[in-house]
This record gives sequence, structure tokens and C-alpha cells, in this order.
Amino acid sequence: MEMLQHDPARRRSGLPEVDAVTVDDFLDGAHRAGAVGVLLSAGDPARFPEALDVAIVLPELVTAFQGRLRGAVIARDAETELGARFGVRVQPSLILCRGADTLGVIAKIQDWSVYVDRISHLIDRPGGAAATVVASIIPAHQPSRS
Repeated sequence: MEMLQHDPARRRSGLPEVDAVTVDDFLDGAHRAGAVGVLLSAGDPARFPEALDVAIVLPELVTAFQGRLRGAVIARDAETELGARFGVRVQPSLILCRGADTLGVIAKIQDWSVYVDRISHLIDRPGGAAATVVASIIPAHQPSRS
């Protein structure tokens, strides 16, 4: 698995990088360990500055969920292909997977309580339930950065 040192999201997160070739091994390993895989599709941090914020939050979520999550960052050159596979419509996004099954996608930066609530809901629901997407929460008085 090649680590691209110039990828600011990967550097900020300190997590491994996956691409179209290595993502299934990562997700299988997380599943075998009894964890849900969480993939960060960051996008271009120059275009989506909040990608760096999500890259900082992801390891904190992994720690907070005490072994129930394993995180990785999707390589920039694999984001289009893997984004289509996992249903990413907005970057940055966190993709939660149990093995090969996508549980849900959480888009944009969120409040900590939103992450904890949504992730708890996604990883604790019975198998086979439909995946969900959490849209960005932007207060009416705050302009979008996109």
C-alpha cells in the first residue's frame, strides 16, 4: 500500500491510505477484527478546506469508538472510482462499511454529537438495513465554502 506523503488529508489523519486495489483488503481486515471500516474521501483540500478538519476528526472517532472502527484515507487518484462505488456525492465524506457492505456516508464536517449519533446508529442497526447519507449542516447565516 503506497503512502503518498504529499497528501495533506492522509498526513493530518495519520491513517493508512487505500486505493482501488487495496480497499477490499482493508475492509476485510477491519471486518475480521470485528470493526467497521471508515474511509475518508477527502477531495482536494484547496477546494474543500474542511477536508483537513475531517481528517483530524476521523482518528478521534476511531479512538472514541474503542476498537469498533478502523479508519483509512482514500488515495486522491482513487477517489472518483471508489466514490462511485460507495455512493459519495460530496467531499469530504466518511464512508462506513461492514466488510463489503456500505452502511452509510456522512458528508462534510459535522458537530461531534452528530458524528457519534449517526455512527452509533449505523454500526448498531441490524444487517440488511438500507444505507443512509447525512447531508451537510450549514446554518442559514453561514455561506457555503463549496
